[in-house]
Amino acid sequence: MKKLVLFSNLFIVFKKVNFYNFCNNLFLFSFVLLISSFPVRGSNLPESFADLVEQLSPAVVNITTTAVVPEREQFNPMVPRGSPFEDFFRDFMEKQPGDQQPKRQRRGTALGSGFIISSDGLLVTNNHVIENADEIKIEMLNGEILEAKVLGTDPKTDVALLKVESKNKLPFVEFGNSDDSRVGDWVLAIGNPLGQGFSVSAGIISARGRDLQGPYDDFIQTDAAINRGNSGGPLFNTSGKVIGVNTAILSPNGGSIGIGFSMSSVVVQKVVNQLRDYGETRRGWLGVRIQNLNSEVAEALGLENINGALVTDVPEGPARKAGIRSGDVIIEFDGLKINDSSSLVKAVGDSEVGKDVDILIWRDGNQKTLTVKLGRLENVQLSNEKNQNRSSKINEYAGMSFTDLTNEIRKRFDLSDESIGVVVVGVNDNSPAAERGIKPGDIIQKVDQVDINTSKEILKVVDEAKNNKKSSILFLIKRGLNVRFIALPIN
Repeated sequence: MKKLVLFSNLFIVFKKVNFYNFCNNLFLFSFVLLISSFPVRGSNLPESFADLVEQLSPAVVNITTTAVVPEREQFNPMVPRGSPFEDFFRDFMEKQPGDQQPKRQRRGTALGSGFIISSDGLLVTNNHVIENADEIKIEMLNGEILEAKVLGTDPKTDVALLKVESKNKLPFVEFGNSDDSRVGDWVLAIGNPLGQGFSVSAGIISARGRDLQGPYDDFIQTDAAINRGNSGGPLFNTSGKVIGVNTAILSPNGGSIGIGFSMSSVVVQKVVNQLRDYGETRRGWLGVRIQNLNSEVAEALGLENINGALVTDVPEGPARKAGIRSGDVIIEFDGLKINDSSSLVKAVGDSEVGKDVDILIWRDGNQKTLTVKLGRLENVQLSNEKNQNRSSKINEYAGMSFTDLTNEIRKRFDLSDESIGVVVVGVNDNSPAAERGIKPGDIIQKVDQVDINTSKEILKVVDEAKNNKKSSILFLIKRGLNVRFIALPIN
């Protein structure tokens, strides 16, 4: 009956208007019916996240850590930092009889969040939440308190894996694929902000692929409220899967202004698996120093774009054995296109140690494929730390004394871990080095255009210059962010 009524109404319209207007009206009517048949995406959103929160909250925990920290000295004179009086008062206090006694210590407490990923008690949080802690306790939603032990940590991604023991099977949540998430998707953050206990905030993904400071960073940016104490807590999608670990906020005052960062689950899950299986990370190592390309360098190399990673140095390692040279441009790694140096670092780090990998390079105007057997990054870092901790001999030239970089030297001159070269530790008055403005703390990076890593290498290059009867030799000196060449006479 309804169809007949509709048809009769259309027939009346057809009689009252001309054919042209009728066609227009019929088109508009059909268009409205067609549009109304499509579902509105916003209508699929829940009116409330309450059911989802009720489902997920039991697997989210509050974390309390305690550690022994030195008590502050009672007498702390107010002197300008860096003033000669600072050293005077420090020496004065150290010589006091009271300082011969053990300093009083107190226990400090820190708060954070975490989440359980297995029924037998595996738990994920941030490394900075539990770092240096001698006691870790977690509080479940039902008020149960459990002690946790550390299975492994990864400072590079700020991830820690803990284990708690319970007589009962524990509630847990699962990881989702953060790569499937899109900017604008809804997310939930659950944690322990400012020590207030279990708290939930909602927002959207504001951006993806944020790189803050680490070589393996892949942060999700969100406007869901994240504050101190949320660190280590989960970021959920609307399917109830963990797509990030809340790690940091950008704020001028320490509180949330809607710019929070969660390490993506794609990164976290790989790290967690390695910590679970080995108690440590096992990242691939290629053995090259690299930099990004710019348009001028790309043009000089005959490349049509700036995609790739330019090899600047190839120390002893897998890459050198495979034939990679300084000046090569790595275009692909194990089938993955390399856009810049950062993408190469992440691709290598994600690769299996000992794997044979095909690398496509650009050399002398042609593409070439080389096969590299990857080493292990952590082994190289451990070896470097051992070498740095060894006491280094001090050598002299042109009135300056210099030595290899060690952890002690880095601390002494406030040098970053990324600093490479040989450090000037002393300069004689009225010497050629002093006359040219060289100071203690300067870093010698090159001598006679040769990269320098040890003080012995400087002496070797100087001897070669003497044999070649040169009158002066060129030093590349770095001080802070400034780099300059200085010519020193050959003795």
